[in-house]
This record gives sequence, structure tokens and C-alpha cells, in this order.
Amino acid sequence: MKSNQMIRRFAMLAMLASLLSVAACAGKKPAEEQPDSAVPNAVDADENATGDSDSGKALGLQTVHFPYDSFALDAEGKTVLAANAQILKDKSSVKIQIEGHCDQRGGIQYNIALGEKRANAVKNHLVEQGIPADRITTISFGKERPLDAGATEEAYGKNRRANFVITSK
Repeated sequence: MKSNQMIRRFAMLAMLASLLSVAACAGKKPAEEQPDSAVPNAVDADENATGDSDSGKALGLQTVHFPYDSFALDAEGKTVLAANAQILKDKSSVKIQIEGHCDQRGGIQYNIALGEKRANAVKNHLVEQGIPADRITTISFGKERPLDAGATEEAYGKNRRANFVITSK
């Protein structure tokens, strides 16, 4: 008699487990039908939402380039920043991040510090042009994110930069 009760209980538990697993899977879509929330679809995508000046998708903001081993803004850099300041004045709700970069030469810590000085030089110049400092954040990537992996003066020149990233509109 005890074995019959155990068999019935086991059968009931097995049936209950089956029902629970079917119920749990009923609302689940197959993997190919589930939306990938990390990738916006074309209708919802705004290519300027997280655009940057290196890619040309930052509301017209342009990347500033620097001479070797320097964070000083030259005449060309100041011209670029004057145009960038005007864009930021026209779009007064836009917030940006300025990323400081270096070429591949030099040590990691040195280049992180130099990239930070470049980003801050650009920020300070924009603030002098009337852009509120609370709309601008800075970060340095040193030599970790080169645009051009080449080992030529031309490649190094492309990598010595401060680029702009739109953080909010």
C-alpha cells in the first residue's frame, strides 16, 4: 500500500513539474524573434545620439588635432573650436564629452596625462567662448584608441587629437 501511495505522489509531482515547465516556456519567444534591446532598429535609431566627431556624426562638431608632445592649441585648433562653440551655442541643450588621445609613442601613464591635458585645454577654450562648463565632461584614453594603427608621421598626427562625443541632446 505504501508503494502505491509513493507511486501516485511521484506521478503527481512529475505532472506538476511538467505543467510548470510548459507554463514557464509559453510566454517565451524563440531566440530569433526576441528583440535585441542593445541594437536599435532603423526606425528608432538616431545616428547623432551617440555620435562622435571622429566619425563625423556629432552634429557637425570637428575633432581638434595637436602637435607632437603638446596640448597647446594652434591656430587651426582654435578655428575648429570657434566653429564647434557656435554649434554648441545654437544647440544649447547638447552635452558633450571631450576625449583626449595621443599617438602610440611614449608610456601609458605619460600619454594618459597628456590626453587629459588635451581634453582640458579644449574644454577650457570652449568655456572661454561662452559654453557652460557643466555641459562638458572630459576623459583621456591616452594611446589606447588610435584612429590609425600605422607607424608613420601621418598616422601619428591623426591620433593626436581631442574628439567630441554627444552625451545628451
